[in-house]
Amino acid sequence: MFVAEILKTKGNAVFTVTPDLSVAGACRELEQRRVGALVVCDGDRVAGVFSERDVVRALASEGPAALGRPVSAYMTEKVIVAEPREPMAALMTRMTDRRIRHLPVMESGRLVGVVSIGDVVKAQIAEHAQEAESLRTYIAG
Repeated sequence: MFVAEILKTKGNAVFTVTPDLSVAGACRELEQRRVGALVVCDGDRVAGVFSERDVVRALASEGPAALGRPVSAYMTEKVIVAEPREPMAALMTRMTDRRIRHLPVMESGRLVGVVSIGDVVKAQIAEHAQEAESLRTYIAG
């Protein structure tokens, strides 16, 4: 299975914010959108990823004052991305090795989706279930 197939199933909605949005504003977005991360875009450029982990890091380092600071102060700037034609196994390895839970999906320099570790696990389970059903059908055959 490839990243494009995961996006086809889950959809390619991407929730973005600007680098100057406050941490409090980003927290509201995370809660309203019911997601664990937001892609930070400066115009058409992906500038970073702001996740629940970044919120925790901000509060741990500065306390409540962090809520008024911009997400650019805490976002992950070195963005690791995926491409639609990548196999799911490569994605799983990258996410596990780097301890990343959300990857923006880029195609020709354009943001086309986001894949979470939950999306990858769900796709893996569905793939294994389909293989098991195929084997049962073959054996019963």
